[in-house]
Amino acid sequence: MALNESGVIRRPIDTEAQDSKQQRQNFETALYKEWPNHAGFEHLDEHRGPVKLLVKGNIPSFAAGSLYRTGPGQSAVEDTARGTHYVSHWFDGFAHTHKFDILAPEEDGGDTTVIYSSRRQSEEHVAAIKKIGWRHSTSFGQRADPCVGRFAKFMSFFKPHHENNSVVVLTNVPGLPDKRPENTTTGHRTGTRNVYLSTDNDALQEIDPDALEPLGYTKQVALHPDLKGPLSCAHAQRDPETGDYFNFNIEVGRKTTYRVFRVNAAVGTTDILAAITEPDLAPAYIHSFFLTENYVVLCVPSSHYGWSGLKILWENNLLDALKPFDKSRRCKWFVVDRRHDKGVVARFSTPAGFFFHSINAFEKCEKDETGQERTVLNMDLTMYETTDIMLGLYYDVILDRKDAAKAYWEKWGHQNLATRHARVRFPMPTCPQTEHEGAAAEGEEVLSIPSPHSGELSTIHPGKAGKPYRYVYGAGSRGLSTFMDSIVKTDLKTREAVLWSGPPAHSPCEPIFVPRPGGASEDDGVVLTVVLDGTAQRSYLLCLDAATMEEVGRAEADFAIGIGFHGHHASAL
Repeated sequence: MALNESGVIRRPIDTEAQDSKQQRQNFETALYKEWPNHAGFEHLDEHRGPVKLLVKGNIPSFAAGSLYRTGPGQSAVEDTARGTHYVSHWFDGFAHTHKFDILAPEEDGGDTTVIYSSRRQSEEHVAAIKKIGWRHSTSFGQRADPCVGRFAKFMSFFKPHHENNSVVVLTNVPGLPDKRPENTTTGHRTGTRNVYLSTDNDALQEIDPDALEPLGYTKQVALHPDLKGPLSCAHAQRDPETGDYFNFNIEVGRKTTYRVFRVNAAVGTTDILAAITEPDLAPAYIHSFFLTENYVVLCVPSSHYGWSGLKILWENNLLDALKPFDKSRRCKWFVVDRRHDKGVVARFSTPAGFFFHSINAFEKCEKDETGQERTVLNMDLTMYETTDIMLGLYYDVILDRKDAAKAYWEKWGHQNLATRHARVRFPMPTCPQTEHEGAAAEGEEVLSIPSPHSGELSTIHPGKAGKPYRYVYGAGSRGLSTFMDSIVKTDLKTREAVLWSGPPAHSPCEPIFVPRPGGASEDDGVVLTVVLDGTAQRSYLLCLDAATMEEVGRAEADFAIGIGFHGHHASAL
């Protein structure tokens, strides 16, 4: 293991055991001394711009376009009817969207320009909290106010609920009317007709691609009348060739129904590919799924809601509505045909576990032990052994208020909280499965690369979506803080990793891979991420060479930009 002057760490695979031990030691002894905690989450400002950032080094012209990012912004509302309202969980921070316009030089030899702007997206939500003093809309994990009784919570069901879409940026969503006065493409990108923000429910929020102004919400039922369930998936999937849009909708109640659907990008119509209802199928918190050339693959992890999902109404948040993790509740997988309207064509299961993010999925044609060719599905995901990780994302833990971080890690332990890049392999049956056969089938885990050799919030070369691939980029944790502290490039062939790591208290967020047009290799391009310097309370857009993970340029702001969840690069090429 070596650290060179550019902040690049190379980790051969034989350091895994040493890294795991070192992570535990770091959390136990050096966490709070070496890496200062991040302050200022309550008062992250918006900058409607344009704000020109200071560019240092070189950001290649092929990265020109608009980098959108979204996530939580302010985490407190002051001067409410009940005093200051504090947001409990990171996932519930009020939505704040950011845009970095990367402008290629007009002449050869010129410098790339970066223009920044941002806008808060939950002003109505904040205004409602300011008026009544507490959050009445369903949240992810807002802790109950002891001064607000059950009756008040029940009455909140009858108040207008305000959405807080802060998770994923989606562009060119088909099937929905654009709310912009003129449906034209402007700004520093090509082919961007609309921009939507999503979260883990059935609502999509449209924003203006240029000004980031909120334009209103649309429910999935507008796509198809059967999509009436309240829960969905933040990470919709796209067919890289047709642009067709895939997702699922969960209807809860006496029975649970998962409806997997496709929106045709060419004509805007929506088809229900499968309506999955089984006696023992529970509603679950599911943040992503898988798409291959011919199938939609839905994994229902061991993150089940209580009372057939109705506990969400009682608790008024998703996290408290989850059942305690149970190793006997295996992950259930459903393979849905997306080409020939055959519905569910295979079922299988894997041991209990949890994941936020799928990474990629692809099919391979292989011969079985009899010499017969069959399709084998490979699904890559960032796996957790339990659901405990969600409890570590309360603001108290992230900011280590009153030693909350130490208490959390001492209670749950490093083993349950560490991530790993996992690959699940499943040979498709040669004849249609019955439900009994589907229940007996098992998927096989054939690859596991633990942190810090792999990361979270992973991205790959967009041209490799749905295909075999080698490299994945993620936000990593080496155990040096309560948050992410590095960007890791994982080689799935050699299982080795190369990490970029900044000075103490520099926390990067999700990396975005931007390929070089006509690139000679899969890792020919750059990685863009936004880094918060927790000591100086400033942020910068960081550009890394995707092959070497060395810094090639950055664009510096003189203010803090909230560490967000996900982003999207809309190219100008």
